[in-house]
Amino acid sequence: MWIKICGIKTLEAALAVRKLGGDAVGFNFVKNSRRYISPQKAREIIGNLDGTIEKVGVFTDAPREEVLTVAGYCRLDAVQLHGKEGPEYCRGLPYKVIKAFPVKDRSSLEMIEDYDVDMVLVDSHIKGSFGGSGIPFDWSLLCGFTAGKKLILAGGLNPQNVVYAITEVRPFGVDVASGVETGGKKDIGKIREFIEKVRRWENENIE
Repeated sequence: MWIKICGIKTLEAALAVRKLGGDAVGFNFVKNSRRYISPQKAREIIGNLDGTIEKVGVFTDAPREEVLTVAGYCRLDAVQLHGKEGPEYCRGLPYKVIKAFPVKDRSSLEMIEDYDVDMVLVDSHIKGSFGGSGIPFDWSLLCGFTAGKKLILAGGLNPQNVVYAITEVRPFGVDVASGVETGGKKDIGKIREFIEKVRRWENENIE
């Protein structure tokens, strides 16, 4: 199962994710977010990572030119779009594209089929928030949902509920930010526990 730890702001946290068996680290380039990191700082961290871990940039309704500039400068592998970016916006971006969809009810899933992207991320629908709220949504809304795309589960995941969540949803991957933080900072112990629980579930349930 693909595991992404989002909201990385330090090299220590990024290296820990790689060492502990995570698949991707996320860098938040949304300026009004408390997890914002400057492209310069992200580039510095990424320069110390090898190719065994994916580097993902998080954007919300940024001009395409800005996304392309930051992604190129930071040497990102993927871009994660959390705003109202339409199918045309996503089409043709020269990076792996992860499109996020806030889930309020079953109808929230209908537009996913219109997007030709590499992965879709489903997150909690919180007014005024684009993700990282730490609040789960009703995972049963995803029961039987198939859109022919790799599904990433986010929204309020933490070491205590991730096993229940992935058992219910059976996603391609999981994405966590606040669930592995203490006092607003990444907690290496929580990152370790989160990854270990996902890997243990994976070993027991996937042949």
